[in-house]
Amino acid sequence: MLKLKINHRLIECGTDEAGRGCLAGPVTAAAVILPDNFKNNILTDSKQLSEKKRKLLRLVIEEQSISFSVAHVMMEKIDRLNILNASILAMHKSIDSLIIKPQHIAVDGNRFKPFSDISYDCIVKGDTKYLHIAAASILAKTYRDVYMSKIHNEFPMYNWKKNKGYPTKEHRAAIKKYGTTKYHRKSFRLLPEQYYLDLNI
Repeated sequence: MLKLKINHRLIECGTDEAGRGCLAGPVTAAAVILPDNFKNNILTDSKQLSEKKRKLLRLVIEEQSISFSVAHVMMEKIDRLNILNASILAMHKSIDSLIIKPQHIAVDGNRFKPFSDISYDCIVKGDTKYLHIAAASILAKTYRDVYMSKIHNEFPMYNWKKNKGYPTKEHRAAIKKYGTTKYHRKSFRLLPEQYYLDLNI
C-alpha cells in the first residue's frame, strides 16, 4: 500500500515526468496535491498499469485531487537544455501552475533543482511509494500519450499512437526510411551510429 505523503502536516505535492527516453515529442510533467483522506488500491507507478487503468485513474485523480497541473516542454527546448534540465523545467512549470502553492514537494527520482522557496525531497522510485507521486506519473503519462496520438495523425508512418515516441525497432526503422520530423529530438541518437541520417527533413 502506497503512503499518502512524506510530511503529513504540510500541503505537499507529488511530481513526476514522462517521456524522458523518447526520440520524439515533449517531456511531460505533472504535479498533484491529494486530500488527506485520499485512498486508492489500484494507484501505483503508471508503467505498471494497463492503458485502460491509467485512463480510469486519470479521471479519479482529476476529480478527487485538491489541485493538479500538467506541463509539456517541447523538443526544441529539450535539445537546447538537455533532457534532464528539460524534465526539471517541466516539473517546475507544473508546480507553478497549481492553484494552491505547496509547502513541500515530493519528487520522483534523484535529481531536482530548487523551486521558489519550497522545500523538497527526491525519492527514487517514488511512484511506487507515494500516492501523490504515482498520481503525477499517471497524469504525465496519459496527457503525453494524448499529445503523441494527436501528432500521429500528422506523421502516421512513425506509429506514435502505439510507440509514443519511444525508441522501438519500428520507430527507428521509420526514421531510417523517412528521416526526421519537427517532433524529433535532434540532440538524441535517433539511429545507431552506422546509419547516416539527414536531419534537414
